[in-house]
Amino acid sequence: MYHLLRKYISDRFSITDESLDFICSHFEMILVKKNQLLLDFDEVCKTYYFVNKGCLRIYTLSSEGNETTRFFAFPGKFGTALPSFIEQNRAQEYLRATEKSELLCISRADFYKLVDTIPQFVGVYLGILELGFITAQKRIYGFQGFTAMEKVKWLISDQPDFFSLVSNKLAASYLGMSASTLSRIKAKL
Repeated sequence: MYHLLRKYISDRFSITDESLDFICSHFEMILVKKNQLLLDFDEVCKTYYFVNKGCLRIYTLSSEGNETTRFFAFPGKFGTALPSFIEQNRAQEYLRATEKSELLCISRADFYKLVDTIPQFVGVYLGILELGFITAQKRIYGFQGFTAMEKVKWLISDQPDFFSLVSNKLAASYLGMSASTLSRIKAKL
């Protein structure tokens, strides 16, 4: 149940089995259904998730009902509505499982307890923050002035298996284009 989490941490840091056991003891396994909402808009985020199986999606919804995906958390990765989790303000986004998923969840209190007591978990947290920053920067600067074709090519080079993990509809919402436009572009590649 904790194999991927243990691997995630031990691949990045030198850590004892005792410390890994202590970290894992703060995570609870939950099974969620496809499309299950884990965080609603305007709700305060109090949980961090590690994906064992499945996929989480963080997205916003415009007043016209259009979804824009900001982030996907695939197996072996962490995911949550980070601004709300850190600041304890109401989330300006949704967090939903895109498929039946097996998640390890940790409360905000326990997450920061680990940050305060396990030096390697500070590294985990910094890695999460760095990944969030780098991903946001790549999307902001990479997408400015990119054509739809360039966005798709960028995503293929940045995350080669991305399109095998999510539907065209969700991939299109991540790339800021319609699903039909994405289908046409993929057909040309």
